[in-house]
Amino acid sequence: MKCASPMVLLEFQCPTTQMCVEKCPETFMTLVKAYSNKKDFDHYKTFCKEGVLGLCPAMLIPSKPFTRRCFPALGKTGGVVTVGNNSHFDDGRGNMRDAKDLVDGVKNATVVIEARQAVMKIFEDYTQSWYWILIGLVIAMLTSLLFIVLLRFLAGIMVWVMVVMVILVIGYGIFHCYMEYAALKGEAGANVTFQELGFQTDFTIYLQIRQTWLAFMIILAIVEVIIILLLIFLRKRILIAIALIKEASRAIGHVMSSLFYPLFTFLLLAMVIAYWAVTAVFLSTSNEPIYKVFNETECDHSRKTCEPANYSTSAEKVQCPDSECLFAFYGGETAYHKYLIGLQFYNVFLFFWCANFVTALGQMTLAGAFASYYWAVVKPDDMPAFPVFSSLGRSLRYHTGTLAFGSLILSIIQIIRVFLEYLDHKLKGAQNKFTKFLLCCMKCCFWCLEKCIKFINRNAYIMVAIYGKNFCSSAKDAFLLLMRNMIRVAILDKVTDFLLFLGKLLIVGLVGIFAFFFFSGRVKAFENTAPNLHYYWVPILTVAVGSYLIAHGFFSVYAMCVDTLFLCFCEDLERNDGSAARPYYMSSTLREILWKTAPEDPSARQQDDGDVLLKQPQSQEEEAA
Repeated sequence: MKCASPMVLLEFQCPTTQMCVEKCPETFMTLVKAYSNKKDFDHYKTFCKEGVLGLCPAMLIPSKPFTRRCFPALGKTGGVVTVGNNSHFDDGRGNMRDAKDLVDGVKNATVVIEARQAVMKIFEDYTQSWYWILIGLVIAMLTSLLFIVLLRFLAGIMVWVMVVMVILVIGYGIFHCYMEYAALKGEAGANVTFQELGFQTDFTIYLQIRQTWLAFMIILAIVEVIIILLLIFLRKRILIAIALIKEASRAIGHVMSSLFYPLFTFLLLAMVIAYWAVTAVFLSTSNEPIYKVFNETECDHSRKTCEPANYSTSAEKVQCPDSECLFAFYGGETAYHKYLIGLQFYNVFLFFWCANFVTALGQMTLAGAFASYYWAVVKPDDMPAFPVFSSLGRSLRYHTGTLAFGSLILSIIQIIRVFLEYLDHKLKGAQNKFTKFLLCCMKCCFWCLEKCIKFINRNAYIMVAIYGKNFCSSAKDAFLLLMRNMIRVAILDKVTDFLLFLGKLLIVGLVGIFAFFFFSGRVKAFENTAPNLHYYWVPILTVAVGSYLIAHGFFSVYAMCVDTLFLCFCEDLERNDGSAARPYYMSSTLREILWKTAPEDPSARQQDDGDVLLKQPQSQEEEAA
């Protein structure tokens, strides 16, 4: 009954005497009744500490072993909770208690144990399948590289192949979910709802109920419909975006080393993550074991720290004979231990700053390489011999402060978001509705602010790579330039991002389906090869998330190329007029693609296709051309 106290969840320790036994008690018995029968008392002594003269429980409850613990064998008879087939029990002090009072104690005692067991099983699954996960990630990397290379030579065909394949992969997912949903029809317990099932640490249980597969099927169907509708409504703009991807493919063809630059970024990010993880582990384990006084009767020293080595002869033991010095948690009372949470926040902040710096370095390096392609008068003769290495050298030599400053702004916003989540978690039990509403609004606002800063930083780095100005001037110039070309941004830039996002989804879907059939043992050819796992979804999710990150890294080269060419085109239009004195640097193909989306002018004519793709007024030079 002491385990029902809220202190159990805070300290992970029941304030009662604990001991190991050969087997759990099977009958209900109180200490008072056991004294009157020698046979019963001999059995009772096996559950006493240090023999007859030691501590004995006030009562024994019929229990069942679970994760090396003895829990009351609770049951239900006619909707009434029972223990040992009785709805009431004697607590050993002459008081009759309801059996349902034991439920809270059992729940609190099992929360930590179940969570610990789930974590241990997940860890064991990783130790059994880590090399297969690495193989899956290598397959994802090779697939992404193959798609990028094919885009270089067959951009138009590959984009439509990606679109069709994404629709087919999601369609197969809908079909598979329906087959699983239909197969569970009539199975015992398959019609249980999420509400009735509650939270389960064994997540495979959720795959055995029909509602899970129905939810998956509905979600995939909604995604499928959204993608098809977007493709229908954006079909004409997609054709223009494909032409822009073709032009980006030409640029990448002259800067082939850019395809392998994400590997360098991955290496730097792995070093940053490793440094953060090692520091976090050292901080979290730099604690001391704390022991506290636990007692069943009133005691002035209850919950105070103690030393287990000499507690039996201490003053606390003399004043409270029934008390014990038991382990409570890992921590400390020094100033260092009190500020450990602050040090963890500082470590997370440094992680954000370093990770954002590495990402920014990659963006500026690629932007500089592709800008050198665009502004070359004769392509590729006027380009540097090694455009990526030249751009990387310029970024590190001249723009390290710019990269650090832009990364710092983004990191401050991200650490504020982490602090708001931490605050929300701490106040979850005590907050009122106004506090909840305020925290929700603040989290939403900072999420939007983070997205805006990422967009501004990305375009600012491109302008820095072009002109070499400082961060603030470049951010202002990039923002104003984009505002003056909002129609082009909406029509081309975002549609191109959507097409590249479909490519990422395709790679994740293909690798994820392969991982599902391999780790779940659905294919007989892999039954003896696949490892035996507690949760086969653990490596599947790991491979899927890793595949998306890898695909994002490779496709980010195309995205950065498109964004750089787009900003350079807008800047070229404003700096030059196509005359012999100020010729355009854009290629004829790029001019043909993007000229349709020029800003509206009073003398401009709207196209008949209703897509609001507006032509810029023609000058004498353009007419001559």
